[in-house]
Amino acid sequence: MITAKPKSFEIPKRLVWNAYRLVKANKGAGGVDEQSLEEFEGALGNNLYRIWNRMSSGSYFPSP
Repeated sequence: MITAKPKSFEIPKRLVWNAYRLVKANKGAGGVDEQSLEEFEGALGNNLYRIWNRMSSGSYFPSP
């Protein structure tokens, strides 16, 4: 059985950084995981990289 690989996308890291900055400027609320912005910022570089990596690889599927 052949399984399809997730699609890859070229997403600049700067785009993810700018999106984070917009959320912070808007005093964004925690997501479905109920993590506050302050908690997210505790490991900001790692968290932004993880989001970028999952989005770029096509394995990021946000919850409704």
